[in-house]
Amino acid sequence: MSLSSRLQAWKKPATGLISLGIFGLSIYFVTQTLRTLKWDDMLTALGQISPDQFVLAGVFTCLALTAWTAYDGLAARQLQLNVSYPLVSLSALCCYAIGNMLGFSLLTGSTVRYWIYSQVGVPAGKVASLIVIASFTYWLGAYLLIGLTFSFAPDQMTIIFHLPESMNRLIGIGILIALALYVAWVSKSHRRLNVQGVTLELPQFRITIGQILTGAADITCASLVLYSLMPKDIAVDFIPFMASYLAASVLGIASNVPGGLGPFEATMLSLIKGPTTEAFVASLLAYRMIFYVVPFVAGLSLLGVYELVRHWRKLRQSSS
Repeated sequence: MSLSSRLQAWKKPATGLISLGIFGLSIYFVTQTLRTLKWDDMLTALGQISPDQFVLAGVFTCLALTAWTAYDGLAARQLQLNVSYPLVSLSALCCYAIGNMLGFSLLTGSTVRYWIYSQVGVPAGKVASLIVIASFTYWLGAYLLIGLTFSFAPDQMTIIFHLPESMNRLIGIGILIALALYVAWVSKSHRRLNVQGVTLELPQFRITIGQILTGAADITCASLVLYSLMPKDIAVDFIPFMASYLAASVLGIASNVPGGLGPFEATMLSLIKGPTTEAFVASLLAYRMIFYVVPFVAGLSLLGVYELVRHWRKLRQSSS
């Protein structure tokens, strides 16, 4: 057996073990935190989140949802799909809202996307390509933000990650250089990538820049949702907070737990020191409700309305 075959054979078990390890450590940490939590104080802190904070969190949630539609919009443009932007927006909103809440987004999100796009004649291969391109968008935006924060705010990154400022700056500059080289590489000529048997032509300069900005905007708005719900006397600036949020989100994705529930909270609680644990947990609960539960309910409702309208149109066409 060749080396590549052996690595491929070990890939799934290793990924599963890593996910299980992250989940187990996170559950242990969260359990230890909950044991010392004063529930009355937490409920009091939840009630102290002002209406203005909820409104601001709602605004940033809407901006993040707008970025979600751009994920699929850019992918559809790259693939030259003959579909309307409202349909692309519907697919993206439902896909990410349901996938974020239920977890296993590659499975749940792919199912939603295929169900919607197949109704308008988009082949399964094109849907698979769209999913890959949209996934790239998140990570390209994440690399940009990591590079910028570590390069231009190395002192603030030291507070969170406890690395020397010079090391932080080197990490940031290295990531930005790698990202710039990627943009130059895909811009020079048509580049193709094979992902699990699917041959994909990578977007060139304009769409790649759009992907980077869209991914960065999504992550920034999502972190602002939680930041706006934090206690007003939190002693952490937004830049290190966003870096912590990104690290928590990545660990949540790696754990494959629905919504990253557990790993996300454990990472945020370990990296950010709030005024009290109870106040921090209250903010996390409010964030989960606004950024996960509300879009999930809205996504299911949109799918239901879409299906009703589609059946109604079929009935009208058959009766005419």
